[in-house]
Amino acid sequence: MVIHYTAMRSTREALERLCDPLAEVSAHYLIAEDGEVLSLVPEERRAWHAGAGRWGEVRDINSRSIGIELANRGDHPFAHRQMAALERLLEGVLSRWSIPPERVIGHSDMAPARKADPGPRFDWRRLARAGLSVWPEGGEAEVEAFSPSLRAFGYDPALPLDRLRDAFRLRFRPWATGPLSTHDAGAALDLGRRFPVDRRACGA
Repeated sequence: MVIHYTAMRSTREALERLCDPLAEVSAHYLIAEDGEVLSLVPEERRAWHAGAGRWGEVRDINSRSIGIELANRGDHPFAHRQMAALERLLEGVLSRWSIPPERVIGHSDMAPARKADPGPRFDWRRLARAGLSVWPEGGEAEVEAFSPSLRAFGYDPALPLDRLRDAFRLRFRPWATGPLSTHDAGAALDLGRRFPVDRRACGA
């Protein structure tokens, strides 16, 4: 599952673009700010929502994911009715496809060199409390643990350290600033240990 924001002024404008063949972009669902859920591409079909990127060893994200666009410019909070609709939608999709909550990611997670959505205003912790995503338990660790922990969780290990830090903070610590810290590393270590992207490599 990949969550996006539209970065457009209105749901109608986003819908027109997502339905325009010349735009070469699509998503399985579009959720308006008032909570209306628009189904655009059948879940079993491939949608063009992710583009170039990587999560774990998966590089063709479009063929292995369901994309959800949220009508939001990217600079303001997500409406309560929109988030409630997203929760209901995720509950159904995760159940139908047996997707674990750690596989619900943002566009910025799988393509941090290109994308920032759904951005720092998106409430990932709310989804985690509902069992629809994950959240780190906190703690501290040596900063050297940061990169291998993010690789275990799913982030692209080929990315520069500062890019990984920024992408991780965008989702899990949007208030954090400055150099990589032991708190960043502790949160990453917790996620990598509890939710490794390749459970077989960890004996799961």
